[in-house]
Amino acid sequence: MERRAFLKLAGATVAGVAATACSAAPPAQAPSSAPGTSLPPSTGVTPPSGPPDWAALRNKISLVLPGDSGYDNAKRVFNPAFDGLKPAAIAKCVKPEDVQEAVSAAARRVPIAARSGGHSYAGYSVPDGGLMIDLGGMSSVDVQGEQVVIGAGAKLKDVYATLGAAGRCLPAGSCPSVGIAGLTLGGGIGVLARKYGLTCDHLVSARVVTADGKLRTASADSEPDLFWALRGGGGGNFGIVTSFTFRTDPAPSAISVFSLRFPAGSANDVLAEWQRWLPEAPPELWANVVLSGGSPVGARIAGCYVGDSASLGKLLDGFPGATRSVKQLDYLGAMKYFSGSESRQSFVASSRILEEPADPAKLTSVLKGRRGMDLLVDGLGGAVADVAPDATAFWHRKAIGSVQIYSQADMRNRSAATGSVAEVVTGLGLGGGYVNYIDPALPDWMTAYYGGNATRLKQVAKTYDPDKVFGFAQAVTPD
Repeated sequence: MERRAFLKLAGATVAGVAATACSAAPPAQAPSSAPGTSLPPSTGVTPPSGPPDWAALRNKISLVLPGDSGYDNAKRVFNPAFDGLKPAAIAKCVKPEDVQEAVSAAARRVPIAARSGGHSYAGYSVPDGGLMIDLGGMSSVDVQGEQVVIGAGAKLKDVYATLGAAGRCLPAGSCPSVGIAGLTLGGGIGVLARKYGLTCDHLVSARVVTADGKLRTASADSEPDLFWALRGGGGGNFGIVTSFTFRTDPAPSAISVFSLRFPAGSANDVLAEWQRWLPEAPPELWANVVLSGGSPVGARIAGCYVGDSASLGKLLDGFPGATRSVKQLDYLGAMKYFSGSESRQSFVASSRILEEPADPAKLTSVLKGRRGMDLLVDGLGGAVADVAPDATAFWHRKAIGSVQIYSQADMRNRSAATGSVAEVVTGLGLGGGYVNYIDPALPDWMTAYYGGNATRLKQVAKTYDPDKVFGFAQAVTPD
């Protein structure tokens, strides 16, 4: 769930480098080799020397270089904190063949990263001194009956508008400018997840440019290990997706949205009740609880119900002391309701996973006096938990929710905010993490994000990117 929308409502690559401890790990699974599958070999060849021939590449695709008009705008991403990063080149791709040309020209010479929505929390979609592959020109949304084919550069606002007009539904995030690519590849937690599952659970196939420059189709029947990894294995890994095919559901005729406000000093009671209430609620109900730092710590709840407002009202009666706001909307109206601002925002964030009910006092105590910081606990369960943890790369299937630690920050206080977030991450006493809230400072991040799926993900990386063509600071690599 995207953080800014609920801060507003409650009153407060693979393509698209984004933008996850559990039960005992499953046995490691070796990559399969489906008949007819062409897998890139582990080359073991000495890397080429010297930078890419940008002039030659510019003759084939649209390329923006430092000093060109529009360079600063072309490299810009959502968080202004990363404005100082300077790619050596930006490839503005409009078709899969452009991506292939870019990868082939730069592979093993400079870092390569794809940008779809540009919401990577760590700025990984802006490779300093490397090649940014801008997928913004590949943004088509084509509804084909019960399926939709979406270009990797599409933003959620356009996905929802097209699906809503066609009477179809795809569970996804809320921030309108987030790209479909990073969201899907990290799993895709959203406001309809308990009813319909994660975004990645609806993926039918993906077109992917791998490290050898080949364009492959990953599905249950073609490149099945790659397909498994793309569903929750994180943006920036394994290849660059150029398009996704999803199955969709009929759009619900009514989605009732709500927010609950509570008196000051009630944060512990609110969190305790939320942890009891949501897991027992029907999957049609989704909710989060937002804890705001200060003295005292504030608490509010927001969410939605796939159904009419009268039925929702009965489910909210467990919070008799709350000031309640409820609206009944259609599918597209509900998605617009949850949309946050598209304006750029400077922040520092991290995450943990709420595997089981926690001591409310422990979670609230770390926020005392920390104004400008929020914990956003987004509910899981329902359809998310109906899928086995090792069925896709998204590991945290049995958790109650994800916990995002989000702090406002600008260039003047960014260092202090980063330190404060790190203190809270440690103080919460929780494990795990959500890779779409990627944090360079998260302890043991590989296990935190991928749990028992980490070993298999490394095996997939060894098969498809043995030379770390798409490597970055928190990339899944063979070693």
